[in-house]
Parts: sequence; C-alpha cells; structure tokens
Amino acid sequence: MNNFEALVSLNLIPLIGSSRLSQLLEHFGQPLEIFKAKNTRLASVVGEGIAARISGFDTRQLENDLALAKKARIRIITLLDQDYPAALREIPGCPIVLYCSGRILEADNRSIGIVGSRHASFYGLNQAENFAGQLARQGLTIVSGLARGVDTYAHRGALKSGGRTIAVMGSGFNHIYPRENVSLAEQIAGQGAVLSEFPMDTKPWPANFPRRNRLISGLSLGILITEAARNSGALITADFALEQGREVFALPGRIDAACSMGANELLKQGAKLVTGCDDILEELGLAGGPVKITASLNPGKEVLSQEEESLYGQISRQASSIDELIQRSSQSVNEVLNLILRLQFKRLIKALPGKQFIRS
Repeated sequence: MNNFEALVSLNLIPLIGSSRLSQLLEHFGQPLEIFKAKNTRLASVVGEGIAARISGFDTRQLENDLALAKKARIRIITLLDQDYPAALREIPGCPIVLYCSGRILEADNRSIGIVGSRHASFYGLNQAENFAGQLARQGLTIVSGLARGVDTYAHRGALKSGGRTIAVMGSGFNHIYPRENVSLAEQIAGQGAVLSEFPMDTKPWPANFPRRNRLISGLSLGILITEAARNSGALITADFALEQGREVFALPGRIDAACSMGANELLKQGAKLVTGCDDILEELGLAGGPVKITASLNPGKEVLSQEEESLYGQISRQASSIDELIQRSSQSVNEVLNLILRLQFKRLIKALPGKQFIRS
C-alpha cells in the first residue's frame, strides 16, 4: 500500500472525513503511516470505534474499488493531489478523494451552480436551461447534480451552448442515478466532468444527496435556485452555500405555486433576486457583456471578437504569464481573465503550470 491507496482506503471506511483525516495526518504525517500505527495509538486520536475500523480494514475492498474504477476508466483524485479542485479545499468537510470521469480545468474555478426541483414546472425547467446556456456562453462552468428536473435541464443548457458543465453525483459510478441520465452523464464527461466522492459501488441512498449538495455549492462561486418547493433539496444546497460563503440567487415565482414557495422564501430571507444573467455576473464581479461574434469570411476558422483577437495577438508559442498579459492589455484584470477563458474554450490557447499561457 502507498499513500494514494491509503487515502482511497480511508475513504472506504465509514465516518472518516477530511476533519478526521487532518487529525490523523497531524499525528502520523503520511496516510500510509496511519495504517501502520497500532490500534492503541489510533484510538488516542480518533476513538476506539474508528481505530478498530482502520486496524481491521480489509484490503480486498481497496482492490475491488480500484479495479472497478480502472474498468470504468474513472480517475481518482486525492485531497493531496495538485489537480484537486481548489474551491473544494476551502470548504469544511471537503472530500478525501474524488472519482472523476472527464477533466477538471482551471477555468472551472469560475463556476455557478444551478439547482431546483425534481418536479419543476415548464417555467422552472425552461429558465434553468436558458440561464445555464447564457452563463456558459459567458465562460462560466455550470455545476449541478444530474438529478431529474432542473438539474438535467441545467446540464443540457450548458451542453447545447458548447460550454462546460460539471455533474456531482450522490452515488458511485457503478450506480449512476437516475438511470435515464446515463447517456447525459457520458455527454457531460466529454464536455466537462462527472464527479463523486463515493466509492465505485455505492448505491444512491437518500442520505448521500445532502452530502452531494455541499460539493455543488463548494465548487461554485454562487448558487442559482430556479424553482424549489419548501421541502426541496435545493434549499439544502442554498444552506451549504451560505455556510461556505457563496452567493445565493433565486428566480421569483408565482406566490400561489407550491413549486415556487421555497425560492420565494429564500428571496424573503435575503437571496439575490435574479431576472437576468447580468444580475448574477454583476454580483460576482464578472460583468463584461456578452461575447460579440462577427460574421466569418473563413469557414472552419474560429470567429473572434475584437477584444479576443487583440489578446490572442499578445500570446505566442512562448509562454506568457497572466501578469504579463494584463500589463500588455488595455483591459481590466477581470476582462483579461474573461477573454482568456473564452480563448481557452475555443481551444486557441492552453494553460501551463504557474498560470502561463501559450497558443495551442
């Protein structure tokens, strides 16, 4: 067993989360040393019950989980890996490992969660798809939970616009839920990422979904509730967002519609009322207007706005740092960051370690 396998093993043991992992690492230094420690020393750190689970861990569970992940081509990212999402490191109780299909990019640091009722009205579904598409075209990654209803339409809106989207599941990859969204999950993985903190063979138990919701908000700069009843799980996501210091946005709904009562209550409590994408972009400090597209005289080539073309001209085959690009540009810092994301989405430039960029 190595440190990577030790972290995956700890994730397989119930009641061990990132807070207990921190306690263990503080005493033992490396994940592997936790499994080498004697039961009495483990018990002094995490108590006898969890110590017994660690000491008695059956490595066949690890072998089975890794085999399932390999067969399904699922990558496992640990809390100690460099490509672990930076936004998740900030939240209390961040997952020890993430199972990932697809790719997580630095551009995903600019994400917005869109959630709502599984039994939404046509209005709620339509607005989820519309907002997801518009925000994705502005360079934001759309995060949701792959559930029926609003989640499904939010993912579809991002996919249709050609933007990125991330789905966070409340089950393992062996039990993608709901089953009718298996094909959608495959599309998302091809244009973003599907994530789970649960081992491969974990079934979609009801208790898993509140845990899933904290990751949707944790990955996002803010959460948009398009439609939610009073008992909707989307309200749990909103609570997590507030605890994590994220923004909470809500669309107003009819006062006599049960499916809007939860969102309307959030607005009464101080959520940001949203009537258009600009409300969200301005609140997050990302306002810069929609991407301007001009007619192309060269079919097959990417069409760039004047601002994009100007910044693209500053980037060559030699790596340029973000600071250098800001100095060369007449645009503000936020505008340069927005333009960089647009060029990345168009696959004209790519990021290197250390926030440097070159032409693709």
